[in-house]
Amino acid sequence: MQEKIRVGIIGYGNLGRGAEAAIKQQPDMELVAVFSRRGKVDTLDPNVPSLHVDEAENYRDKIDVMLLCGGSATDLPEQTPHFAQMFNTVDSFDTHAKIPEYFAKVDEVAKKHGKLSIISVGWDPGLFSINRVMSEAVLPDGKTYTFWGKGLSQGHSDAVRRVEGVKNGVQYTIPSEAAMERVRKGENPELSTSDKHKRECYV
Repeated sequence: MQEKIRVGIIGYGNLGRGAEAAIKQQPDMELVAVFSRRGKVDTLDPNVPSLHVDEAENYRDKIDVMLLCGGSATDLPEQTPHFAQMFNTVDSFDTHAKIPEYFAKVDEVAKKHGKLSIISVGWDPGLFSINRVMSEAVLPDGKTYTFWGKGLSQGHSDAVRRVEGVKNGVQYTIPSEAAMERVRKGENPELSTSDKHKRECYV
């Protein structure tokens, strides 16, 4: 019988729950445990142990790869270098401007401890990056534009909630209809991030 890849999850919000659901669909993977700052959480599979994140280091020899499902603002910059000392890791760090700095830090730690860490494996960067590569390969003279929304941004909402004095808040990303129309007409305009989107915050 084929040995299964033993997986752990650190962080059990929307991303952590989604990771658990995805693992359940993979016949060559098994979820060993979920780790959270909250300690015990209600996992989709009640048979999967959920433990405080501080207990993760006790699973060094029981987990092949750890999925780090925290946020990019403050969780992953601390968690990934820490856990890359003990586990092979995968994360979805998506603060684009800080990826080179983040890569260098994680790369140094993982190499030092003989581990493999894959960073920024989410939607963008990640799957959407692959879509861009494929599109630009078949349309080499085209121009790439990215429009998000309408929708709730988890990362930006997290940033809003970290503002001192804010009890709760969310941020919605809304694409500019005028900018999209210019692109559809084939104008190939030069657009800044603020030209392409409006960000509405509710606090």
